Formats: sequence, C-alpha cells, structure tokens
Amino acid sequence: MNKEFNKGLILAGFGSFWWGFFGVIYFKSISYIGHIELVVHRCLWTVFTLILTTFIFSKWSIFFKIIKNKYNLIYLFISGFLILINWGVWIYAIATDRIIDASFGYFIMPILSVMLGYIFFKEELNKKRIFSIILVVLSIFFLLVVSISSLPWVGLIVALSWSFYNLIRKKINVDTDVGLLIESLFILPFALIAFYFIASRGYNDFQLSDPPMMLFIFLAGPMTVIPLFLYVRGVELCGLGPTGMIFYITPTLQFLLGYFYYDEPFSITKFVSFIFIWIAVIIYLKDLHETN
Repeated sequence: MNKEFNKGLILAGFGSFWWGFFGVIYFKSISYIGHIELVVHRCLWTVFTLILTTFIFSKWSIFFKIIKNKYNLIYLFISGFLILINWGVWIYAIATDRIIDASFGYFIMPILSVMLGYIFFKEELNKKRIFSIILVVLSIFFLLVVSISSLPWVGLIVALSWSFYNLIRKKINVDTDVGLLIESLFILPFALIAFYFIASRGYNDFQLSDPPMMLFIFLAGPMTVIPLFLYVRGVELCGLGPTGMIFYITPTLQFLLGYFYYDEPFSITKFVSFIFIWIAVIIYLKDLHETN
C-alpha cells in the first residue's frame, strides 16, 4: 500500500509539473498562431486523443452508460462550456504575457473550491480554511481598492471557471477522461465553426502543406490529456488531500516561468496581493496535512 501511495505522489507530481512547466512552454511557443485558433485546435485534438484513449482502455461501455442519463448530459454540457472558458482564458493569458496572472488563479482555485463546497455541499469549514478564504478575499479587495487595473481578471476567471467546473463534476461523479470526452464533443461543433471562419478569411496557420506545423499543433491534444491522466491516477492511488498539496507545483512553476523566464512585469501592488495568497495557501496546505 505504501508503494501505491508513493506511486500516486509521483504521478500526481509529474502531472502537476507537466501542467506548470511543459504546458506553459508548449502553448507559449505555439501562441503565435493566435489564441483563438489555438483554443480551437486544443478542442479538436483533445477530442481526437480522448477517442483514441477510450479505445485503448476499452471505456466505451462507460461512455454509453454516461450519455444514457439525461442529467449527466445537462451537467456535462454546462461543464463543457466552463472548461472552454478556462482553456480560452488561460491560453489568452499565455499569449498576452499574463502567465503570472493565470498563476494567481490556480493559487486561489483550491481555496475557492473549499468555499463552493461549503455553499453547495454543506462541507464543513474549520477556522484555518475560513481564514484562508478571508485572505483570498482580502487580496482581491486590496487590488480593487489600490487600482482596478491591477486586478488579475484573467486569474479570477481561470479560478472561477475551474472551481465551478470541479463543482459540477463532483455533483455527477463520472470518469474524468470519459467525462472530458463528452464535454469536448459538446464544444466541438463550436470549435469547427470557429475554425471555418478563421480558415475562410485566411487567418489560419494550420496548413496541410506544412506537415511539421501540423504535427506540432496536433500535440495540443496530448499536452492536455497526458497530465490529466497522470494527475487523476495519482488521486486514485493516494487521495485528494496529498494530491491537493502537490497541485501547487503547477501555479508555482507558472509564476516562476512568467517572472524569471518570460520577464513579465510584477508590480509591488501584485506582490502584496500575492503575499496574502501565499499565506492563505500555506495555511490551507498545513490544514490538509493535519487532516490527512
């Protein structure tokens, strides 16, 4: 059992590292094609990749069981658009040198999820978690008071879309990858329509005459699905508490890449707000450690 637990930690850690490092490097390197076309390709090739994995892992029986339930389909339709918003805003952040703002969102996301769990599922809140939520609110309020232009709207949308996405997925409790396939199929028609308009106006960088570029864009699917599989498998082996702590590898790496590698601006105002967030995260992680 200890071996399984350690294996789970490694898988969740690598999945989080992938999201925070490889994901940023890849999507940043290809962001010159335009964030709208990049979101479209992420949708397209995520569907393609998940269809392959559903065949490989023989999960079509799970797929058809899920879609027979109309309530599952309604919830997955809503969560599909939430993940589209999340992908779109995150890629926009990558393309417009706002990686630090996006990391803000992923720092506060687990704490917002705790608050939503209390509101919608009546999950218990202890003093430490309440204090963490208060610090997050204070951080946002501080930025609003100092200057509304300092407020990381990108990070807030990333955090809220992903928190509500997790909320809905928790409500229906379906397989992560199969659920993502159904969500992706819901948003696929919109992605195809968007690609048609981009291509018809000659704005597309995806060209059949450029195989290396095609292959590079194809990677948007695996770059989305592989870390998901790693992290979810890690959760299965060692639980939500430990993997919740490990998840913070993702925003930490995003922040470090944004500040040190991509030389994004980081004002004193944002630094002060991040101090509130980091204190909230430390308190939250300490509480997770004590309760697991």
